[in-house]
Amino acid sequence: MELDKMEENDWRYHGEGNKSLVVSHVQLSKVLRLLKYPVEDSENPPQTAEQAYRQIQNIVDFSSNVMSSLLGDKFTHSGEVVRLPLEFVRQLSIKVQHQRPAWRCDKVMDIYSGCALCLPNLTSPALHLPTHTPPLCIEIKPKCGFLPSCKHVSRDIKTKVCRFCMHQHYKVTNGKWKRRSLYCPLDLFSGNRQRMQYAIRQLVVEPQNNFKIFKGGQCIYSSKEESEDSLDLNSLLHLLRPYFQRGNNRINSHMTNKAVLNDLIQVLVNTLLNVGGGGGVMVTDRRGDGRSFCEASLFNKERIRHGSQGLPSDSVLSRILQTQMLDTLDIEGLYPLYCRVERHLQEYPKERSHLQIDGPYDEAFLEKVQKCPADDDGSVEYAVAKVHQYRVAMTAKDCSIMVTLVPTNEEEEDDEGLSTQRRFRDLVFSRPPAFSCSVSILDLDPKPFESIPLQLRLDQKIVSYYLKSGGALPKGSLTPLPGIFGGTERDECTLLFHPV
Repeated sequence: MELDKMEENDWRYHGEGNKSLVVSHVQLSKVLRLLKYPVEDSENPPQTAEQAYRQIQNIVDFSSNVMSSLLGDKFTHSGEVVRLPLEFVRQLSIKVQHQRPAWRCDKVMDIYSGCALCLPNLTSPALHLPTHTPPLCIEIKPKCGFLPSCKHVSRDIKTKVCRFCMHQHYKVTNGKWKRRSLYCPLDLFSGNRQRMQYAIRQLVVEPQNNFKIFKGGQCIYSSKEESEDSLDLNSLLHLLRPYFQRGNNRINSHMTNKAVLNDLIQVLVNTLLNVGGGGGVMVTDRRGDGRSFCEASLFNKERIRHGSQGLPSDSVLSRILQTQMLDTLDIEGLYPLYCRVERHLQEYPKERSHLQIDGPYDEAFLEKVQKCPADDDGSVEYAVAKVHQYRVAMTAKDCSIMVTLVPTNEEEEDDEGLSTQRRFRDLVFSRPPAFSCSVSILDLDPKPFESIPLQLRLDQKIVSYYLKSGGALPKGSLTPLPGIFGGTERDECTLLFHPV
């Protein structure tokens, strides 16, 4: 990619979050992440080009030096900062504007700094096995997978109903979403196959901004609020059918949408548990008795059959959960420590750099996070370490998992590859289809120190509303499940795990 010969027509709109917009190259497996500003700042950017460069470099450093150590470097892609021609950036902004969701247009793309983060395009991998079928990529934003301890919360409901489920009521009532999602993160992080299957079904039926499917690099399924061009569920399953017909020797036979859905769910569960990829030790649930179930989840506890509980220690979900659990105090328990740090900084403003409030995100920062004392000695150093732990945990609570699936053809495998594939299938799978699989974690930006008071106020609003409403939702906000969401099929799919 020659930075001095950039053409806006070589790039297309890919998606966006709260703070950045992403474009992907039409041929190369590359994406650019560009910063966004509020519309009112569009004429006068809130920071200089050098400040923008430093902000993006902080993202790279935080991902490579901190989150990669905690989550595992096999899952993370830190990228690099690039400086782009300003005319290219301006033309690109004009080109993608009409493709953006209307509800995202309260912010504009940064056209002044010329700085961006360059990353691999995980929805369209550059290196994969030869196939006539484009790769699939599924993006899951799992959110927080545990309940806080009763020691640090003022409302008992927070130890019974998870933050995501309470937040759903708040978002639906305030018009952010038209319908409530029945997904509960505690089901996905449980390690129990039935609960995980149920959780993924709910993500499929009401994806909101927590579930997307890409085919050949193009987003084909997300919430209608996110993209008006998104397929409906039945059209999606029809489009996915060839991926599962081929692998299941059903080329000339009919495969129902329900069977396609069940196969897709099985592939995702197997991938998230890292089945067939060398496994890892099953870790026991460190969340305590009763803290691994959310009372708002509609999954029936009595439906759980005897089976494995907990997550494999080296699975992507386990690594994310353990990092989330660095938040040992909840926002309520953390806020007094934040105030201790804030008072210290008001008295000694030059200490901000020494305490690494805004970075640098290096080995010293990671050491503060990993070696925080268990007991509060009243020091500023202790308070800073707990604040840093909380910020890291918040990043893990807001990350995205990208599962890339490339169909493989058993007949084209060499003898060694075929025997390995069959060995994996004989051990843990009942039949094909076969996919070459990679798993990555994205959206690993550092959360700003100044956001902690905002987090406390939002937490109070969410809990207060949930208690006032009694957990009731506006009429019509529950999505009726289509007929394809019946009982779970127990057939499974073969996955081949290759290093990224």
